[in-house]
Amino acid sequence: MGTATATAADTDWTKLRKRLGSRLVLPQDTGYDQLRLPYNEIYSYRRPAAIAKCVKPEDVQACLDFASHERIPVAARSGRHSYAGYSVPDNGLVVELSGFDDVQVHGTRVQAGPGTRLDNFYETIGAQGRSVPAGSCRSVGLGGLTLGGGIGVTARKYGLTCDNLVSAKIVTPDGCLHTVSEHQEPDLFWALRGGGGGNFGIVTSFTFRSFPAPDITFFQLTYPAGMTAELFGAWHDLFDDAPDELWGICGTSAGTPPTTNVVGTYIGRTKDLLALLDRLPKPAAREIREMTYLETMRFFAGGYETGFPFVASSRMAYDRIDGTKVAELLTGQTECRIQVDSFGGALGRLAPDDTAFPHRAAKASVQCYVNVVGGRTEAEGRRIVASLRDGLGLGTTGYVNYIDPEMPDWPTAYYGRNVARLKKVRRRYDPDRVLGFAQGL
Repeated sequence: MGTATATAADTDWTKLRKRLGSRLVLPQDTGYDQLRLPYNEIYSYRRPAAIAKCVKPEDVQACLDFASHERIPVAARSGRHSYAGYSVPDNGLVVELSGFDDVQVHGTRVQAGPGTRLDNFYETIGAQGRSVPAGSCRSVGLGGLTLGGGIGVTARKYGLTCDNLVSAKIVTPDGCLHTVSEHQEPDLFWALRGGGGGNFGIVTSFTFRSFPAPDITFFQLTYPAGMTAELFGAWHDLFDDAPDELWGICGTSAGTPPTTNVVGTYIGRTKDLLALLDRLPKPAAREIREMTYLETMRFFAGGYETGFPFVASSRMAYDRIDGTKVAELLTGQTECRIQVDSFGGALGRLAPDDTAFPHRAAKASVQCYVNVVGGRTEAEGRRIVASLRDGLGLGTTGYVNYIDPEMPDWPTAYYGRNVARLKKVRRRYDPDRVLGFAQGL
């Protein structure tokens, strides 16, 4: 936080303990060491001064009031998935939002708390025949996902998660609880749709528009090693004019040579999908399954339940990705991956300044992963991930939900021309930078 001057030892937690009781967890309390851990184990050394397990807006108001007066770092945490560990500030206060996990369906509207995990979110809305475009990792929290944009399996058909946000309740650093929408404090509402978590306040509730849950055809194409260059060209050709119903990932794993495979979904039946897939090179194996919406979300949410140590970065691909470069970058490496998610369709039909998410004209998002395992140091991992990110030759843009503490010119990379308006909103609602952090606006 920009104005923080106190140390943990200087802070008297008695005032906040009186308001939160045992839900304020200090380092000497039972459960602290487990509760403090982030998903990215690179940052497992961090020790916040306190963790506040909030369950109602008044708790959040109490935390921000306390942090503001005590001049200590404070950050919200919904799912622990901040790539840079920003939701666990050393010697600061973690506003733990996992207690805000209620999901309610009211006709075509879905109301959900920021601490709702995606597995719970999909189970609840899917059981009632509704869908909302969101991410694919089961333990990701809805809060951070939505505030940064929200890339997901059905985004080309229905848009980003933030595109379907119709209102939110947010506690700003002055302790006020606001309800924001296109008609109520529209500048703040605009900023919440892609302006990144931790910049303007702490959201306690989201309301989304939803759609009837569609039937989906899942596909997975497995290729032999050495086909990366050919596959990327065909993949771009396919998505240059693909229907909105088609979504796919082109993922390449390190090796000598690297291996590239394609996985994706089609909102519709197999017979309509086959003609599209025939435009790609013939795979060694092809799996196609018709699923319900809920079955599909369960499949894609079947990832890691617990964390692991990694570094990651991103680029937004406004031009076609050179598969030859991808292969060269990953040849001879280990425990590395470049994953490309298809853009376009509905998410590309908004203007870059319609919401705070600026990357509407991108063809794809690119995520570069390096696992920090087998004796590899964090510094080594960061050198490798930077070589992947910059070696792709895709310019200087990136996705804030894959936040990288070493991203060059990160304000422009993440927010583009929207950064000036976002900073203006931040100055209005958090003039003292109560919520400041290393890559905070």
